[in-house]
Amino acid sequence: MGGAGRLAALPCGKVSKWIVLALWIVAIGVSFGPAGKLTGAQENDAVSWLPGKAESTEVLKASEQFSSPDEIPAVLVYERSGGITPADQQAVAGHVAQYRQLPDVDREVVGPIPSDDGKALQVLVPINAGTGGWELLGDRAKDIRRVAAERPEGLSFHITGPGGFAADSQEAFSGIDGKLLYSAAGVVIVILLLTYRSPVLWLLPLLSAGVALTAAQAVVYLLATKADLTVNAQSAGILTVLVFGAGTDYALLLVARYREELRRHQDRHEAMAFALHRSGPAIVASGSTVVAGMLCLLLASMNSTRGLGPVAAVGIVVALLAMLTLLPALLVICGRWVFWPLRPTYGSADHTETSVWGRIGRRIAVRPRLTWITTSVLLAAAALGMLSLNANGLSNEASFTGTPDSVVGEKVLAAHFPAGAGNPLVVVSNADKAAEVRTAMQSTQGISAVAEPRIGGGRAYLEGTLADAADSQAAKDTVDRVRESVRAVQGADALAGGGTAILLDTQRASAHDNKVIIPAVLAVVLVILALLLRALIAPVLLVATVVLSFGAALGISSLVFQYVLGFEGADPSLPLFVFVFLVALGIDYNIFLMTRVHEEAKTHGTRRGALIGVAATGGVITSAGLVLAGTFAVLATMPVVAFAEIGIAVALGVLLDTIVVRSVLVTALNLDIGRHLWWPSKLAQKRDPEPIDEVQEPEPTLTGR
Repeated sequence: MGGAGRLAALPCGKVSKWIVLALWIVAIGVSFGPAGKLTGAQENDAVSWLPGKAESTEVLKASEQFSSPDEIPAVLVYERSGGITPADQQAVAGHVAQYRQLPDVDREVVGPIPSDDGKALQVLVPINAGTGGWELLGDRAKDIRRVAAERPEGLSFHITGPGGFAADSQEAFSGIDGKLLYSAAGVVIVILLLTYRSPVLWLLPLLSAGVALTAAQAVVYLLATKADLTVNAQSAGILTVLVFGAGTDYALLLVARYREELRRHQDRHEAMAFALHRSGPAIVASGSTVVAGMLCLLLASMNSTRGLGPVAAVGIVVALLAMLTLLPALLVICGRWVFWPLRPTYGSADHTETSVWGRIGRRIAVRPRLTWITTSVLLAAAALGMLSLNANGLSNEASFTGTPDSVVGEKVLAAHFPAGAGNPLVVVSNADKAAEVRTAMQSTQGISAVAEPRIGGGRAYLEGTLADAADSQAAKDTVDRVRESVRAVQGADALAGGGTAILLDTQRASAHDNKVIIPAVLAVVLVILALLLRALIAPVLLVATVVLSFGAALGISSLVFQYVLGFEGADPSLPLFVFVFLVALGIDYNIFLMTRVHEEAKTHGTRRGALIGVAATGGVITSAGLVLAGTFAVLATMPVVAFAEIGIAVALGVLLDTIVVRSVLVTALNLDIGRHLWWPSKLAQKRDPEPIDEVQEPEPTLTGR
């Protein structure tokens, strides 16, 4: 088999298989400790999520001498519909004294502030979350609720503002790793049972995926603690889904090829060596495409997006290693019996030619041009749904699938106080220009009041109350007006930030990232496909099909979000995340198919090779797509709209890639264009035999194909 074949045989040699297994046992033993600490290494503080060079981020850093950049105010609102009583006033004043004694409350608690209508009281509790982020805010929220529980009957209480929403987010993400792990594992088990129809075989891919996840979490933890890699709840959650989904995809492809080779080779070790030698390049190419696509996220200006790239890349690399070493070792150790009751015996018939996908391929071959034109038009029509996608950010209320206390509290607060109360617009300027900057702020439309500036270290810190709700478009417009006003003050060096400015800068940074990263991912994928297939026409067409699939998935998803689920909008990062996942992962199925078509075309010509390819890979690619779609769909069970939207859109896109794009559109293009796909390689000059009337597999041999 040559050097490459001998290398492929390492995980499945009669002795080396045990060495590989032993090495993985040692690796998993070493990984358990660090993997278990990954949650504690997450950085869910403000800066870890924000665009690194945005003005609002600079304001956070410039405000450190006045307050911690990780200080998040919890806005407490007490309400009595009949009017606040003296007893209520006294009770809340007592609560304020206790709030001042809570851990991580470093500055003065403000309040109680009565509303103009006399029906509500407001208290501002500044919580220094530090690097604890959500976890600490969740604990402080519990402390605050415990204090507020002792209040007069009929006096309602809510925690809202930035601190309240962060605490509710922490609760929504609480236990996410375990929930996603068990849910993803459940999906994988069900689909593997249906795919293999074996009570035993599914255990090996699942075990390999679990080992890969633990090892990947350990590597990510070490990078987070030793190399300053930013990891947050978002990237940690996606890591779980990605390793299980992509890892199982690679396992399905390998097992399918191994089963084929078991019918051609009496020795299972030899069969696995051939299976690795023939499927390994496609699996490595697929994994490399995903890794390269994820690393393109390093170009992002959003810290949370940029941090996801290396985390996801690590997950894919470890999953690849596990599926190309541990899984083959386990399969050959167990032997043919692991496929029971459908054991692939030596010399038994291969029924791929009579499979569902074989029949579909022959139907497409009748009118391939009509098929791909019709399919393309339908996908393009579905993509028009993107026009209704509102990816300009989610309001606080629209960020959750339910109605947490912070949302209720925000409504109560808005009913009795200025809409922007508790979430001020912050301006930092030179101290000697503080008065002029304050005047400029006060005269700006959308600002209802500006507090006296605080001076320190030659700088001034000012807070302005917004007239509109802090998460509204009107408030974002006010931020732009304030920035223009304060910059007009000569020598002030003024910067405007705060919660609303963060939302605005995040929205704009996401739009910038879309323009930079999407072309980069396309270029990287195109280069990898060109190198793999040694052609230019086929890679361009494959990328085009996946882009079309992305558009259709996002278009249909946007209609589902709006008219079925009732979501008000989408997170600005949704199009980018969906694009990266669908192009990087969706191209996998095209790679699985086209590498097989390329292999068969050398012997049978491109058109017959296309039919053999779709017949041989159709079942495994469908199963792989179901696994990946199912694992991403797990995200839709989370009570956070942004995660639910990513899960739904990616799952839908993967299903389109698997069932429509790869099986119908790409196969039809292969049949219509034929050998010209491989231009400028020599294979483009190999003429196809005519006519194509049936799929014929090469005769089985003892030495391979």
